[in-house]
Formats: sequence, C-alpha cells, structure tokens
Amino acid sequence: MEPIKTFELSKEYLESFRAGIEEQQNDFILESLEGVNVADIAALLDELNLEEAIYVLRLLSHETAADILIELDEDSVNKVIREMEAIELASLIDEMDSDDAADILILMPSKEREDVISHLQEKEKSANILDLLRYDEDSAGGLMAKEYIKANQNWNVIQTIEEIRRQAEKVEKIYSIYVVDNKQHLLGRVSLKKIILAASNTKIMDIYEPELISVPTHMEGEEVAEIMRKYDLESVPVVNAKNKLVGRITVDDILDLIREQSEEDIQAMTGISADVEESDSIWRISKARLPWLVIGVVGGLMGAQIITFFEEGLSKYIALASFIPLVAATGGNVGIQSSSLVVQTLASKSVFDDTPWQRFVKGLLIALVNGLVLGLFVFTVVKFIYGFDSIFGFTIGLSMFFVVLMASFMGTVTPLVLDKFGINPAIASGPFITTANDLLGLAVYFAVAMYLLNL
Repeated sequence: MEPIKTFELSKEYLESFRAGIEEQQNDFILESLEGVNVADIAALLDELNLEEAIYVLRLLSHETAADILIELDEDSVNKVIREMEAIELASLIDEMDSDDAADILILMPSKEREDVISHLQEKEKSANILDLLRYDEDSAGGLMAKEYIKANQNWNVIQTIEEIRRQAEKVEKIYSIYVVDNKQHLLGRVSLKKIILAASNTKIMDIYEPELISVPTHMEGEEVAEIMRKYDLESVPVVNAKNKLVGRITVDDILDLIREQSEEDIQAMTGISADVEESDSIWRISKARLPWLVIGVVGGLMGAQIITFFEEGLSKYIALASFIPLVAATGGNVGIQSSSLVVQTLASKSVFDDTPWQRFVKGLLIALVNGLVLGLFVFTVVKFIYGFDSIFGFTIGLSMFFVVLMASFMGTVTPLVLDKFGINPAIASGPFITTANDLLGLAVYFAVAMYLLNL
C-alpha cells in the first residue's frame, strides 16, 4: 500500500498550484497530488474557484475524482455537478457506493438526475440508486448502502469464500458477512474467522450467529446513530418490513449525519435560520442571520417601551436604572442554561427519561435554590456594599428571585413545547430565550419595584 503523503495547505502552495492550473502544467498538478489523501485534495479544491476545481477533477482518474467529489462540501458539489455533462458525471457516479451516489444525485433536479442515471454503466447500480432515492435522506433507508456481503445459510464454506471474493469487488470495507435464507430474510451474521477455521464442507447454518442487531428502513438517522453508539457497532444491517436484508449503514455514514446535525443545532442556537458556511455569499449569510437579529431588535424596542412606561417611577428612584443590565443579563443566562440542559436531554432520549411534568418540577426546584441564593446575594451587596436602604435592597433581591424563576420556567418549557410540535428545540437556546427573558425580566423588575417602592 502506498503511504499517504503529509499535506499542508499553505498560502504559498495554493498560489503555486493556481499558477500551475493557469499555465496548464498537468504533470506538476498530478505529481503534487500524488499520494495525498482525498479529503486533503477536497479541502484544496474548496479554496479554488469553480473553473479551477473542475480542471483538476478532469485531470485525475475517475476513481479519485469520485472520492474527492464525495468529500467536497454540499455547496461545492452543487456547483461542480451543474457544470458537468451527464455522461461525465455518470462516469464518476459509477465509481461510488450507492449511498454516496444517491447523496450526490439528490441535489439535482429530477430530469437531470434521470439523465445521469441513464448513462451509468452498471444497471444494478442504477436500480440500487433509484431504490435509495425513494427514502428520506435522514432515515435508515436513505443512509444505507446497497453494497454489502451476504451468504446463504445453505452454502458451505467453499461456496461462501467464492461468493465473498465475487461480492467484495463492489464493497470497499468488509465489516460483517450477513446470513440470509432463500427468500433473503436476515438470519444473522458470520465472521471471516469462523469461515476460515471451519471445514470446507461445513454449512453456514452451523456456524453463523443468530444474535444480530438490525434497523428498519423507516428508522430515523438519530435513532440509528444512538444504536450504533450504544452497542459500539461499525456497521448495522437494514431490513424492510418483511425482515428482508436491503442494505447496511457504516459508521462513517453515521459520523457524517452527526456532524451535519450538530452544525444545524449550533446554527439554530446562535440564531442562524439556514445552513450556511463562511465561504457563502454575503447576501446568503446575511439572509440567514437577519431574521433573529430583527426579532432581537424588535425585542429591544419593546424593552425600551417598557422602560418608558415606567419612566415616572424611574424619575423618583433613579437608582433603579443602574440595575436594569443586571436583571436582563441574569434572566438571559438562566434561560439559556435551563434550555440547553433540556435540549441536551431531548437529543439523547432514554426510556428512563423524566416526563415533561417531572422535568418542569425539577427545573422549578433548581430555580428556587438559584433564585434564593442570587436574591440574597444581590440584597446583601445592594444594602451593605452600595449603601442603599433595606427596602430598596429587598426590592432588587426579590426582583432577582422572580426573574430567575421566570427565566428558568421559560428555558425549561419552551424547548419541550417546540419538541412537541416537531420544531428543532435548539432554537430555544439562542436569541428566542434571550429576547423573551429580557422583556419578561424588565416587566417583573418594574412590577416588583412599583409594588414595594410605591412608584
């Protein structure tokens, strides 16, 4: 096996590589990429413009170009496949596993997709890809690959070894050999070690292991990921409603899914409404960020209106204005802490999870403890360090207590409600909670002040 070349993408290398493309120094380009991991080449191509990237892809072998296309980010893939002719793209698709091919083709309009599939050399691959395209892309059916190795329970060891050799030509990584009956029902698995050590005339039915975890085609990708994590699986077979083996999901597919979902959650928590990357256009990034920023501004204007409403009271007790940032910041922090914990729990559901009511009660008790501690602390500081009278210190301390309770309530309930209605609860951990708690916190603060200070 040829060793992988250590690769460092520097500014100097990128400039010399671009110069090589401009001057069409094909030998230089191929030599500089020889032995480099396809993921590193994909990172290099992501830095090039579309014309340069396609020029490099066309220089490389179809197998290497196909591997690189799989590693490119979705935006880059979209641009590349739009520039390629159907027959050219089909030559790359022919080199991919069916699941990777389906991930590429699903980005295309249906007419163009069908045109590419019609140019594929292997009719079996065409059928496999069309089958995968029927499933939701984040379900087990959409994640699975149709390439796997299976053995009939009635085969002997000699037959099985011959079949493994034949089937392995289309399978890049062999994790398990699945055992099926004559109707393709999944029965279990058999290890290569058992096959090698068994006598030549031994039947597979005598050595296979019937204990095998499988997943149905309709199972959500998140559930598949949890099963593979829990049981430390490198691959898992996928069965249809009749328990017939239809594919397998490997750990690299699950890692890709987890990464994509983590990015979506992070963007939702920070108030970005679409899947964007730093390399996207200014307009696309701005459009993704603006909705929650506008909501934040509207919330700020409403907060200013609340302060204006209590302007007469503020004029009597100017010191109240000094503690507005404290109230707003504490409410926002408590809300984000509470919602983040709930979102984390929802992301890793268990049969032993608390009910929504139990979560609410637990959150309320935590808020009571935190509210009492923070309220007493603020009262002590305001009275004994800042030197205000007891009634003013009690007002600020009591306001802090109620703000913590309210913010904790919002942070606990909001993600639970969003999850109930099928909305990503991660949204609750960002600007939504911060803005809502700012408004409610100010309202609570001034309401307590009006009551206790007779404003």
